[in-house]
This record gives sequence, structure tokens and C-alpha cells, in this order.
Amino acid sequence: MTHRIFAMPVAEVYPHYVTKVEKMGRTEAEVREAISWLTGFDDAAITRHLEKRTSFEDFFAAAELNPKTSLITGSVCGVKVQEVEDPLMQRIRFLDKLVDEISKGRPMEKVLRA
Repeated sequence: MTHRIFAMPVAEVYPHYVTKVEKMGRTEAEVREAISWLTGFDDAAITRHLEKRTSFEDFFAAAELNPKTSLITGSVCGVKVQEVEDPLMQRIRFLDKLVDEISKGRPMEKVLRA
């Protein structure tokens, strides 16, 4: 089953991530830091993907996933991220979880599983 979000450009969701963390006194730079940690993309690559309107599917296909992603646990929208079976959906949920943790005031060292 293909989820609609797979074809959605990351650029459509990204502003919502930024708004969510900024409402809680955090920054866009922290969102980018989390994306970079998760995907291996540097800031320039993230900007290129946003400008090109890369889909979530292509975005994560090009990513070098952080080996510590297995340490990302917990629920997003009532779904335990570690139990999501579809690999792409799990990566999207990992990103959602990191943004969630930033917005809840978790220190970046903990968000980035340092």
C-alpha cells in the first residue's frame, strides 16, 4: 500500500515542522540539525531538496540514515515509531518524532541521541 505522504514534497511539510518548534521557543536551525542528523544531508542539501520539492520517497532514498535511528522510540499520533513496518513510513515517523521532541523542549543532545 502506498501512502499519499510518500509522494508529497518534503517542502510542503517542512514549514509545519518549523512553525511547531518556533511556537515553543525553538528554532528552524534545530529542525535542520535534526534532519541532518537523521539523513546525513548537510544544510545545502536540505535547501536543495526543499527548493526542488523532493518527495518524501526520493528524499529518504537519497539519505544515509543515521545508525542511531534504532534509539528513536515512542509514539507519534498514537503510533509507536519503532513498530512501524513500512521502512519509508518509519523514516517519516522518525522525523516527526524528532521534531516533536524539539517542540517539547527536549535538549538537542538527547534529541540527537548523543
